[in-house]
Amino acid sequence: MKKTSFGLLIGAFLLTATSAYAAADCKSYPKEEWASEQSLKEALDAEGYTIKKFKIDGNCYEIYGRNKEGKKVEIYFDMKTLAIVKAIGLKD
Repeated sequence: MKKTSFGLLIGAFLLTATSAYAAADCKSYPKEEWASEQSLKEALDAEGYTIKKFKIDGNCYEIYGRNKEGKKVEIYFDMKTLAIVKAIGLKD
């Protein structure tokens, strides 16, 4: 009985942990409709962000970096509108 309860507890923990860091669900667009990576980088730079890593994750642009307050962030953007789809503040 204890083995089953422990297994359920671990399963629930893993499900919770992975869902908290699951990738964003961005809409898919044809590549010719994507906004340029450079326009997003320039807009973020103008707002005081520092980009450490910029990548394409599925149907999203994703950045890892720091906001203007210097706090670590992970942000997913819609590839056409550049709207924020998901933002995560990471602990330093």
